Amino acid sequence: MIALIKYNGGNVSSVRNALARLGIDSIITDDPELIIKADKVIFPGVGEASSTMKVLKEKGLDTLIPGLKQPVLGICLGMQLMCGDNEEGNVKGMEIFDVDVKRFPPEDLVPHMGWNTISELKSPLFAGIEENSDVYFVHSYYCGRSASTASVCDYILPFSASLQKDNFFAVQFHPEKSGLTGSRILKNFIKL
Repeated sequence: MIALIKYNGGNVSSVRNALARLGIDSIITDDPELIIKADKVIFPGVGEASSTMKVLKEKGLDTLIPGLKQPVLGICLGMQLMCGDNEEGNVKGMEIFDVDVKRFPPEDLVPHMGWNTISELKSPLFAGIEENSDVYFVHSYYCGRSASTASVCDYILPFSASLQKDNFFAVQFHPEKSGLTGSRILKNFIKL
């Protein structure tokens, strides 16, 4: 079973639809027991960091997610909330990844929206994916490079397009909106 974490953010349905197109069943849930029992967990995200962390804390998901043992995939805001200090709403994330989230400078180039290339691919998520493949981004905040960086993108400055540490995987881009490359990344995650 694939569990998609339910909270106040958008985008959960589009991830579920992308999985369904691949023939993969999933459930959208905030039930801790179902999340713990799931084979894989996806933490999608579109929204604002501080209000989302508030909802996660109310549901106890802020402490549940870092303790999960199965493969977990954070997407966009999901990735950022798996990191440390976040400049969006000055909130502390779940600190799974030892990197902070900062706002892109300058204001007139934000958000980073549209197709961009990823390189320095270093994760099983990218099996069969070529260097400099295009994926779809929509974000105003970014994670710099860190020991957990699994791929890099360059927009204004180089940043982590994905992170990996132990059973935790995260992508800043939206695989569900990234065509064949995104579908392959989702398939690779499901195969882990």
